[in-house]
Amino acid sequence: MYKLNEIFETIQGEGSFTGVPSVFIRLQECPVGCSWCDTKQTWEAEPQNETDFGEVIAKQQDSETWCQATAQQLVEIYQQQGFNAKHIVITGGEPCIYDLTELALAFEVIGCRCQIETSGTSEVRTTDSTYVTVSPKIAMKGKLPVLESALRRANEIKHPVGTSKDIEQLDELLSGVELRSDVIIALQPISQKPRATELCIDTCIKRNWRLSIQTHKYLSIA
Repeated sequence: MYKLNEIFETIQGEGSFTGVPSVFIRLQECPVGCSWCDTKQTWEAEPQNETDFGEVIAKQQDSETWCQATAQQLVEIYQQQGFNAKHIVITGGEPCIYDLTELALAFEVIGCRCQIETSGTSEVRTTDSTYVTVSPKIAMKGKLPVLESALRRANEIKHPVGTSKDIEQLDELLSGVELRSDVIIALQPISQKPRATELCIDTCIKRNWRLSIQTHKYLSIA
């Protein structure tokens, strides 16, 4: 069973799939504790906030309500809602506190491709064809280490940056780790701050990395 916070169709706003129509499956619970997190409503799964599918599907704004769902039920919701996007983004919360293999496989069977967005602080359990985006969260409130196994599995490492210290921490984290030969490393300015954006641009040019802009925030879409 997965704890579902929301499911909706939109455009992927950041990372390698920027601009791709996507269905987001947002799962509940996260132990990481990022101070600048924009989905804090997913951190806890309080029993009093458990509800039914109908209320979760009908959400028009962020809330702490959630419901239990199986992989097959989530596929059925996807089909019943008439979603067109074939790109499925499994996010959270921290989605990798769950074994996502069954969920990813259920969507692959109907012709979709899955992407996981994770902090890298939990083991990545999914299908071989799932695209894994690790956005490493270093020294956060939850004091959870970023796992080397998650970094090795990553197709994309998308690092949030506010200051040069964040880039130094990324260098230290990746030192000695055998990454995929085709891994994409992207820097993402935190909260669209101009200084952070300029720092990311300069570093990406120097290192031949990518810049990830949270375009959905500029466009004011989910």
